[in-house]
Amino acid sequence: MFRIKRNIVAALSMAILLSGTAAFAQDNKDPLTGRIGVAADDESADSIKRRSGSGDPVAGKEKSQLCQGCHGEDGISVEPLIPKLAGQYAVYISKQLRNYQSGARTHQIMSAMAATINDEDLADISAYFASLNKMKGDGKTIAPIGKNLFGNGDNSRMIVGCINCHGVNGKGITANTPMFPVIGGQQREYIRGQLINFRAGDRSNSPNGIMNRITKSLSDTEIDSLADYVSAQ
Repeated sequence: MFRIKRNIVAALSMAILLSGTAAFAQDNKDPLTGRIGVAADDESADSIKRRSGSGDPVAGKEKSQLCQGCHGEDGISVEPLIPKLAGQYAVYISKQLRNYQSGARTHQIMSAMAATINDEDLADISAYFASLNKMKGDGKTIAPIGKNLFGNGDNSRMIVGCINCHGVNGKGITANTPMFPVIGGQQREYIRGQLINFRAGDRSNSPNGIMNRITKSLSDTEIDSLADYVSAQ
């Protein structure tokens, strides 16, 4: 009886945890399984146009010259701690810059850079990086612990599978849900660092604080394995 009650409590807690976040993805159910947010974002011309938002990617390429010094002309950074931006949702990129502007997220260089960008330029710059070929890993790392957490999570600890928000292989759900970023193929050390920052509370700007709640239960080994798995996709 105790085990049944414990399972019911765990299920209810998981439902509460997911309720705020899953609401964003209700229009993106897999037609076969009915699961929310698992369908991978595609690379069709329409999808690329939608993920690029309202900005002008042509103008954005010119305006992003300074950004390209760190993030790469093709949106593929070389420095492991600097995120790739190739194929990232424009709305997500813009949100992060606005968070740097407001102080909701802090970084010595990015906070200073963000302060100089107006809304029009930000939309164009974000559109440019969003229009590029989506970031991609080498596919060589298996990382079974990270793979299992990514796909299945852990109900006993109220850890939601990453696939529910970030899509198959971390390639995003659809351009309709840009608040959940593309993470498949992202720099390993950047992913690892952000998971640690969320766990420590040093970063807290995810929708409904979902990342803080999930990462607080992750061990260092699990974070390392997740970073290995996600960066390889």
